[in-house]
Amino acid sequence: MQQTGHHFVYGTLKDYLSGEELPDTDDERFRQSLARLIVEEKGFTKEELEPRLALETCFNSIFVRSVIDLTVSLGGQRVMILRYGPGSLVTREKPAVAAARLLDASGCIPLAIVTNGQDAELLETTAGKVLAIGMTALPDRVRLKALVREYPPRPPLSGAERERNLRVLNAFDLEVCCRKEQCRV
Repeated sequence: MQQTGHHFVYGTLKDYLSGEELPDTDDERFRQSLARLIVEEKGFTKEELEPRLALETCFNSIFVRSVIDLTVSLGGQRVMILRYGPGSLVTREKPAVAAARLLDASGCIPLAIVTNGQDAELLETTAGKVLAIGMTALPDRVRLKALVREYPPRPPLSGAERERNLRVLNAFDLEVCCRKEQCRV
C-alpha cells in the first residue's frame, strides 16, 4: 500500500465496465461496486454505461476537470448521471445538476444521482429537486424509463444560463487536497 496525497493506493484494479487498469483506492472500489450493482441488480447493460466522462472549465485562470463517474443511456440517449464523493450529499447536488445540464451537447440530461457510498439522492435536473433519498433512490431500468417519460430531456443550455452552470462546476469541483497539493489520484 502506498499513500499518494490523501489517498491510499493499494495497487491497481480492472475497471468493471471497460477492463481498463485503474489505481486501486477506496473511492475507486466504491465506484466499481456501483457499476456492478447497476448492471447486475438494476438491469442495465454495460453498453448503456459510460464511465469517467468529463467536463473542463476555466474561470479566473482556474482550470477544473469535472469527472462524471457514470453516465446512463437508454435507447442511445443519455438520461442519468451518477456522481460519487465522500461527505455531505447536499454539497454535491449543485455540481451534479450543472454537470447533467452541460455534459451532452444535444440536450440536458434529466436525472442525476449523488452518492457518498452510504446514502444517495436522485435529482431531477430542471429545477434541481430531490426526488428520492437513500441507496434505494438508484432506479432500476424499468423505473428509469418511467422517470424519463415524467422528466424528459430539455434542449441544451446557451448564453448566460450555460455560463452560470459552467461556473458552478468550476467553483464546486475545484479539488484542493488536504495537503494543499494537487491531487495525484
